[in-house]
Amino acid sequence: MDDPRALFDLTGRVACVTGASSGLGRQAAKVLAAAGAKVVAVARRHDALAGLVAEIGNSAAMVAADIADRDQIEAVAQDISDPFGPPDILIHAAGINTREAADDVTGQGWDATLALNLSAPFFLSQALVPAMKDKVWGRIVTFASLQTTRAFPGGIAYGATKAGIGQLTRAMAEAWSPHGITANAIGPGFFPTELTQAVFDDAKRAERNAAQTCIGRNGRMEDINGPILFLCSRASDYVTGQVLMVDGGFTAK
Repeated sequence: MDDPRALFDLTGRVACVTGASSGLGRQAAKVLAAAGAKVVAVARRHDALAGLVAEIGNSAAMVAADIADRDQIEAVAQDISDPFGPPDILIHAAGINTREAADDVTGQGWDATLALNLSAPFFLSQALVPAMKDKVWGRIVTFASLQTTRAFPGGIAYGATKAGIGQLTRAMAEAWSPHGITANAIGPGFFPTELTQAVFDDAKRAERNAAQTCIGRNGRMEDINGPILFLCSRASDYVTGQVLMVDGGFTAK
């Protein structure tokens, strides 16, 4: 029997991570690099990306771009492929949450949320899938949410996109898994990121969320490492079209 640890070795793979300037995207980029992959970090903030690339070293590169601008997707896909070749692994971690109540949702906020959270993951995947097909191997990982299946106050636009991510994941699996490309999603619970800063700034609210989990605490950044590595490696060869909730059992209660 081969060493099962080799299932998680990403040596020779190229990974692209959107939303890599902070939060779970940044954590994912570091984990994949540590597992041997060359990583292309994508986000809008140049300085934050530069800091990440400096931290990882020569196995990382950066593309500062707005992936919500659909007219730029083909150009961005080419920029992503330039440093190390077309990616084998694509993680969609970029996202926004306007936190507008249903009665206060604006067209601008709605459109911006859908463009980044739902449209960008599909169209960027579509642009990069042909090279994965040529290799007959690829990994696409999107980020779902507690709000993929639950309604939270002020989350109608965000929740709609995250419910869409659940179906997008299944549909991409149906379309592309026959070509060796798996498509899965991670549904994180409450992790201390820029997107959830308002939650963690309210100590009582953070405590209530922790109490809602089966484990009894909110997420730590390192809790995402194993799920990311699993879904991006050979360890998940027969897993596709799934949403893996990494929420400490929040959705189990």
